Amino acid sequence: MSLPETYLTYPHRAYGMDQKRYDWRTCGARPPIAWPQGRTLAAMIVVPIEHHMLNPTGKPFKHPGAMVTPYPDLRHYTTRDYGLRVGVFRILKELKTAGLKATFPVNANQLERLRPLIEAIVADGHEIAAYGLSTDHIHWGGLEQDVEAAWVAEVRQRFDAAGLKPRVWMSPARQQSFATLDLIAEAGFDVCLDWEQDEVPVRMRTQAGEVSAVPLSNELDDRSLLLDRRQTEDEWAGQILEAADYLNSEADRFGGRVLGFTLTPYVTGQPFRIHALRRILAGLAGDARTWTATASEIADAAKG
Repeated sequence: MSLPETYLTYPHRAYGMDQKRYDWRTCGARPPIAWPQGRTLAAMIVVPIEHHMLNPTGKPFKHPGAMVTPYPDLRHYTTRDYGLRVGVFRILKELKTAGLKATFPVNANQLERLRPLIEAIVADGHEIAAYGLSTDHIHWGGLEQDVEAAWVAEVRQRFDAAGLKPRVWMSPARQQSFATLDLIAEAGFDVCLDWEQDEVPVRMRTQAGEVSAVPLSNELDDRSLLLDRRQTEDEWAGQILEAADYLNSEADRFGGRVLGFTLTPYVTGQPFRIHALRRILAGLAGDARTWTATASEIADAAKG
């Protein structure tokens, strides 16, 4: 099957940038950021609360972590369900022990199903973010804009009905269409976790005002490193702490930075990985240079 002739036609192709959401610049040209209390690194811990159904449509593609073997893929399904009933509570316990706050993006279709978990997250002072409707509602360039607008509106309505008013948005699979930023801004979201083009928050232009893109590193994603690349837990923990130390060391040259990484409940919440989680959290909490904060706190602090 050949591609349509319009596939490679892109009106914004140009030197430096090929889109108009933010301006082109090198890392040395950006204004330095000063984090609260003289800290030089803002660490953002993101814990995705996502439900992987037994029979995803897979359109336009399957969400990372989706079912693998033919239906019914009970082995992978029950592992992911375990993460939301058991593993995530281990992560909450370790966060509380370390005295750190995290951002929890939640699929809107899970707000009522997981009400005890949502209440536990809020009670511990963490931030709730919107994570689209479900892992089967992927935003992408071929999605009709009125359909996408309806999805975003339903996400906002479901969170409102649950008594929650998140400012932070993360798209399922962190995938967007060309209209996603405009639509989420219109729905009242002013922070987004889909982009990672820098190590500082970037103000994105939309038709409804600015959206701060706070970078979340895919390269440090626990599922990718521990499951897909089969690294050891100690290697993964070492990489996060090494990244934190290195970014702190560059503060004199480039100002404050952001280190965002993911703790997936069915991955990090396994009992044999808690030692690595404790090492990471203790390392961040014990570093006087590092401020561990929520996505919205980081976005606000970056604006000065």
